[in-house]
Amino acid sequence: MPELAELPGIENARIIPREEHSISRKDISPHALNVLSRLNAAGFYGFLVGGGVRDLLLGEKPKDFDVATNATPEEVRQLFRNARIIGRRFRIVHVRFGREIIEVTTFRGSPEKQLTVDEKSTRRSLKHIDAAQNEDGLMVRDNVYGQIDEDARRRDFTINALYYTTDGFKLLDFCDSLPDLQAHKIRMIGDPQERYREDPVRMLRALRFSAKLGFEISHETIAPVESLSDLLSRISSARLFDELIKLFSTGYSQSAYQLLRNSGLKDALLAPTFVALEQCQPEEARLLEFAFNNTDARVALEKSVTPYFLFAALLWPPLRLSMRQANCESLDSSPQFLQLASQVLAEQNKFTSIPKRISYACREIWELQGRLTRRTRQTVDVTLNHPRFRAAYDFLVLREAAGEELGDSGEWWTVYQFGDDIQKQEQIEGLPKTRRRRRRKRRPAGGKL
Repeated sequence: MPELAELPGIENARIIPREEHSISRKDISPHALNVLSRLNAAGFYGFLVGGGVRDLLLGEKPKDFDVATNATPEEVRQLFRNARIIGRRFRIVHVRFGREIIEVTTFRGSPEKQLTVDEKSTRRSLKHIDAAQNEDGLMVRDNVYGQIDEDARRRDFTINALYYTTDGFKLLDFCDSLPDLQAHKIRMIGDPQERYREDPVRMLRALRFSAKLGFEISHETIAPVESLSDLLSRISSARLFDELIKLFSTGYSQSAYQLLRNSGLKDALLAPTFVALEQCQPEEARLLEFAFNNTDARVALEKSVTPYFLFAALLWPPLRLSMRQANCESLDSSPQFLQLASQVLAEQNKFTSIPKRISYACREIWELQGRLTRRTRQTVDVTLNHPRFRAAYDFLVLREAAGEELGDSGEWWTVYQFGDDIQKQEQIEGLPKTRRRRRRKRRPAGGKL
């Protein structure tokens, strides 16, 4: 293992000894410790860094572990057969151990010269460039390597810039990170405006960490956000979709929603929803609250968040507003309704690109609402066997919980799904029979029969 005292940049760290912090090796992934050990054995430095260290200090179980090292991506890949280099903007190494991935990054430095490129620059033209930004200050290449203290200053928030080493089990603090963590404060490293211009998604990350951790965002960190919200238009809509899902997957989505609403970013991400909320019915707004509670309950049970269900709820207010404006009364498979649903999804696509599989599932959930509330003996089992029935049923229950009067349809379907055979038969017998429409004979040419 190389000597910690010989690491360039270590002189700028506050070193916190083992007895003054709460991290224990038994709480660290064995695979992460394996990566650190192999890096050290090869003569490189390796440190746990980022959210894993933060969560350990907060007494939480980290979902993943990140490692920072002075080894280059190529040197890391040579050490691990189960490793691959990914990324263009900033190259990182994924070391895979079954289902667990340890993310390894090389210490980043600040470039002496940084090229400014226009939006038309191609990936091929940037291939051999280590550091570049566009005309708005957005980093498009960030592959300049440096010392550990430079790496700390290149991270986003102070609470994510603590380093843990197995050499004496010490913590390294270069940015007054520990005091901010203890004060439950989210503070940007460096000038917030400049850092947001480098990567506007940092504005969303600040909201996400605040919602997830219950931390306060410092004034200087949140103050520029509203005036810089237009920068998000420079980010690919596909990336914004992913960030929006992350924002509402913290387990504290109600808090995330309120932070988004009050931050000045709402119109950059969910403009159709927030415009509709100003004109919607009370129960349509309440449905969002119930949907967030449903999402948080799934996270608490360590279940995955279903993006299409979340978006079906987020876009429910604009859908209902569109239906009222078009005098469309029923949720069904009519051409008018399907066109309105497609228009709502297309409008949201201008802000966050919704994958086709997600938008198609949203439409199915909405369309099934009509079948769930207008039941007939012939359609009940067809509806029950629909692949999207369970999600549509859950959505129906949320609508009723939010105050919509739907004739106790949620209770009807609950009994029909989980009741015994006698109960199911009673349910069916209470439904109307659909009469077969009589076909009218067509008059022959000439007008007389």
